[in-house]
Amino acid sequence: MRVQLTTTLAAAALLAFSGSAQAETLRILTWGGYAPDAIIKEFEKKYPGTKVEVTLSNNEEMIAKLRATGGAGFDLAQPSHDRIFAVQKEYGVYKAMDLSKIDTDKIAPNLLEAVKTNTTIDGKVHAVPHQWGTSGIMADKTKAPNVTGWPDLCDPQYQGRTSMRLRRTILLGTAFGMGENPFEAYGDKAKYQQIMDKVAEKLIACKSIVKTYWQGGDDLINLMKSGEVIVSETWDSTAYRLYAQNPNIVYVPPATGALTWIDTFAIPAKGQADAAAYNWINFVMQPDIVKLMSASTGATSAVKNGADLLPDDKKAAVAAAFKPKDLENLKFFANIQPGIEDIEGKVLERIKAATAK
Repeated sequence: MRVQLTTTLAAAALLAFSGSAQAETLRILTWGGYAPDAIIKEFEKKYPGTKVEVTLSNNEEMIAKLRATGGAGFDLAQPSHDRIFAVQKEYGVYKAMDLSKIDTDKIAPNLLEAVKTNTTIDGKVHAVPHQWGTSGIMADKTKAPNVTGWPDLCDPQYQGRTSMRLRRTILLGTAFGMGENPFEAYGDKAKYQQIMDKVAEKLIACKSIVKTYWQGGDDLINLMKSGEVIVSETWDSTAYRLYAQNPNIVYVPPATGALTWIDTFAIPAKGQADAAAYNWINFVMQPDIVKLMSASTGATSAVKNGADLLPDDKKAAVAAAFKPKDLENLKFFANIQPGIEDIEGKVLERIKAATAK
């Protein structure tokens, strides 16, 4: 009887252990390219008790999903560094990060400090950097050799040969190109509205010059490769991909400063796999994994000397685009204050609805 009971208890314990080992799923809410199959496969090989489940998203959708659930449904999210502070203050959808569980000594100090500064609330940090990049201008230098910045998108000499994306980045870039500093106006909604009204007038007048408004990176690549468009707003990573195919197409950091984003790691408030989330963060900071990640995204890792871990073609594209003065003139996205996105959303709708002049 005693032997049978002992055997039964042992079998039950084994089943319980087996069930818990199979139970953990790391649910990542992220951008396209940030959790490629090759990296997931390597991670699951190293941590066989964890399965990775990926939901692709963008900043607006991430915020909406986490707001709707109070921070439930995901174990790791990757919002941009300027999209955390206000959301956390109002909705509390993230946990504070335990930096002792992260290999922060591998992260570039300036990027780590930038994210800590932007995401610290009541003395607690809510994110760490993952990848970074910029938004600026892309040009075919054989057809548009004198492009220097945002105003070129609306230059009549490129009539019907320019493109942009009707999202908040073009509003900010146009504002800088007009001599304004929209980031400094975030705390004054009346002033920000005035700036955005000027931007709206500019971009409505520009509609007759723009060939088309691109939706995604592949869309833009096709427009540039075909020659339909010779000057466009772009993410630097998209321009780098094209440079590898045609070195005449280069990324141009705007004279007013390239708009610089940092995508982060943040842990949702009701996440259920914190240990696995920290494992993933540290895993993707390893040099061999960084190389795979950068090949997938085209962006630069936030690790120290991340540019050195880019594929050779992208390293060449970076060298062709950035001079030291450009790197000193980066314009990091500032924390978005409540009400700012409402203003921008209405301005974008005005631009979309307006007819070309």
